[in-house]
Amino acid sequence: MTTEEIKHRIESAVPGSQAHVLDPMNDGAHLQAFVISPAFEGMPVFKQQQMVMASIKDVFQVVHALGLKTFTPAKWDEAKSQYGL
Repeated sequence: MTTEEIKHRIESAVPGSQAHVLDPMNDGAHLQAFVISPAFEGMPVFKQQQMVMASIKDVFQVVHALGLKTFTPAKWDEAKSQYGL
């Protein structure tokens, strides 16, 4: 599964989301995802991440690791410069 396919699945499952899925090692197995959604407002981080992971759980037959960070739009505005996206 490509990073674009993973991005599409996340954005389809998480309301109003924008996802950035990266493959920094270019191996297709160690990915990073940044997911921004207003649906995360008032939700604990572990619940935000559960919502994202539920949409891609079958991907882990191929993907070895996923570094996942979730943000509300306001938090993303504060943090995005750290990630160069």
